[in-house]
Amino acid sequence: MIPEPENETIAVRPDEQFDEAAVAAYLRGRLPGSEAQLTVRQFGGGAANLTYELDYGDHVYVLRRPPLGPIAPKSHDMAREHAVLSRIHEVYEPAPRSFLLCADESLIGAPFFVMERRYGLVVRRHMPDAYSEMPDAARRLGEALVEGLAELHGVDYRALGLDDLGKPTGFIERQVQGWLGRWEKARAEELPSMDLVHRWLADNLPPDSTPALIHNDYKLDNSMFAADDPGHLVAVFDWDMATLGDPLSDLGTLLTYWIDDDDPEEVRAFSPMPQNAAGFPSRAEIVERYSLAGGRDVSGIRFYHVLGLYRLAVILAQIHIRWLRGQTRDERFAGLGDLVKLVAAKAAELAR
Repeated sequence: MIPEPENETIAVRPDEQFDEAAVAAYLRGRLPGSEAQLTVRQFGGGAANLTYELDYGDHVYVLRRPPLGPIAPKSHDMAREHAVLSRIHEVYEPAPRSFLLCADESLIGAPFFVMERRYGLVVRRHMPDAYSEMPDAARRLGEALVEGLAELHGVDYRALGLDDLGKPTGFIERQVQGWLGRWEKARAEELPSMDLVHRWLADNLPPDSTPALIHNDYKLDNSMFAADDPGHLVAVFDWDMATLGDPLSDLGTLLTYWIDDDDPEEVRAFSPMPQNAAGFPSRAEIVERYSLAGGRDVSGIRFYHVLGLYRLAVILAQIHIRWLRGQTRDERFAGLGDLVKLVAAKAAELAR
């Protein structure tokens, strides 16, 4: 799995630098405190969109832009992410506020937006030291995360003016076909298990459900928790794929990355969750708690779990093909081809 950095921010990677002076000039006067000297550092986690800390001293912000190299159409959509975060923060506390969008690609080579900086702990492959003396930390993290998901799906997106964000009718069918198209563009080799999973998904499409505003990449390492309280969800990040659709697809994504205490190594290999901690709610408990919190029927959740695994295999393939083509020199991505095979095999097993 992609390793996490030792520190939250790092010096900007040489191949992911941008013209800091041009950005400082553009932002001057557009944000409170932006007349001061700007210092830029990079958030070292994540494997797709690039995220930077903009430090003006008394005011600190976050800049988000798409990854380097060609990207799939409609993916890494900064305008979409800005549209959601500039509104949903009013009613959904874990959503950081987005302040402005720059669509002028000439400035840094891509559109970007600037949002609020949140502080807390992002939990990845190792349980933070701050939680080491809390025996129930893992359970509280899991419960807070799934309750945050149920809360998100209860947001009145029409009241926020987000009813044009997506087309809920036929959402799952479009997902199945759309991820097939992305797979065909990103695969480095033939993989029969991916063909099997796609056929199973196409043959087992669920009926359209009552739509909700969905995050579309909801998982533990896209969230942040208070350092002194693992039960406090401080922030949810990475909203560039947010849309209107079937809320169970978000739950399926969460299950895709979740591990049970007795899961074998091949399942743990593609999970960003802590490997040194037990006590997280099981996948079954996650599903049950979501159902209780949101009042939704979850009887067909296996389909959404398989879809989540299929989608993860494609995402890993997209990252890996960028490395193979030399579009990124980040060596974390060199071994992702093997992970694609592992995830595809797990999806095929669950589909059977």
